[in-house]
Amino acid sequence: MPLNLRNYIAPKGSVAINGVSLTINNVSKNIFDVNIIPHTLKGTNFDKIKIGELLNIEVDMIARYTLNYLKMTK
Repeated sequence: MPLNLRNYIAPKGSVAINGVSLTINNVSKNIFDVNIIPHTLKGTNFDKIKIGELLNIEVDMIARYTLNYLKMTK
């Protein structure tokens, strides 16, 4: 994941990849894991994505608002 998004990525949080909302399972330094159920795999292009391909990643709005609020209250 891009390092500028790291603060918004948390286990059991949400992330949208190529417009598909997914639940985050695990997070490490610059990698996060999601599970994709067969129904989602059939209805998206995820099965055609190649390693190294750029993806559109949108972080959860609640995470963004919470982090901004915490920064303002310091």
